Amino acid sequence: MMRHICASAGAAWSGFAALAISLGAVAMPAPASAEIVRSSDRGFITRDVAYVSADLKQTWLALITPAKWWSSQHTWSADAANLMLTPQAGGCFCETIPEVDEPGRFTLQGSVEHMRVIQAYPESALRMVGALGPLQSEPVTGVLTIALSSVDTPTGRATRIVWEYNVGGSMRYEVPVISKAVDGVMSLQLAGLADMLGRVEMPEDEAPAAQPSETAPSETAPAAPRPSKPNEGESAAPALINPEATLREGTDTNDADQRADDFRDAFDGLGDRPGDGTGPGQQP
Repeated sequence: MMRHICASAGAAWSGFAALAISLGAVAMPAPASAEIVRSSDRGFITRDVAYVSADLKQTWLALITPAKWWSSQHTWSADAANLMLTPQAGGCFCETIPEVDEPGRFTLQGSVEHMRVIQAYPESALRMVGALGPLQSEPVTGVLTIALSSVDTPTGRATRIVWEYNVGGSMRYEVPVISKAVDGVMSLQLAGLADMLGRVEMPEDEAPAAQPSETAPSETAPAAPRPSKPNEGESAAPALINPEATLREGTDTNDADQRADDFRDAFDGLGDRPGDGTGPGQQP
């Protein structure tokens, strides 16, 4: 599958806007399974998948360092080196706009908030909220979820990266046009990350399911049990999540019960505070 990206050098996010209008460009390889999985007048969802030879820790450390792999073409300063990401709840995926000091012109340093972190689960899931690029001028909300899992492939162990951007709200762009543009840019960013980590080519009919790991249970594994109060002197094991449980392909959006079950499976146990007896349904 090929994806179209804006080809204007140094166009920064303005190139993203131009892409949304014209969709003219050059073709480039995209991660496997890149697609717009849902689109309506209320918004759209893009979803990409890539496999890399790096392990979960290496992938996580690279993921939280976007300056090394994000496309400079899709930054406000035209230089990805100005990007930073703080992988903590409330942390900023931000960009520094360097000061200008040249003959006849001087400006102070500025900054841009691209997204804000709402979940950072090391080696498992990164979730951020924010309207990227030209969507920043619109009253929309975007949720970017990046889920990591360890899988077996014909060539050995690999890390599966699922990259989903869910955008909803009122916008002045035509949804069928802007969704294709955003899908192309999201594919480009995932391609940059995958190429840096060592892409593993995976035919779609051979794509493996995620396997159990210490940090990310598989999609087919049972949900982690709700932690119980440990005996005195014992430390409670951390609750585990399945970050891909809320990203399942083919889930009927009208099946509210199934969606609720998926969510509970993914986060079962995280509402309790092990060991102090103050979790839901417990008396202090």
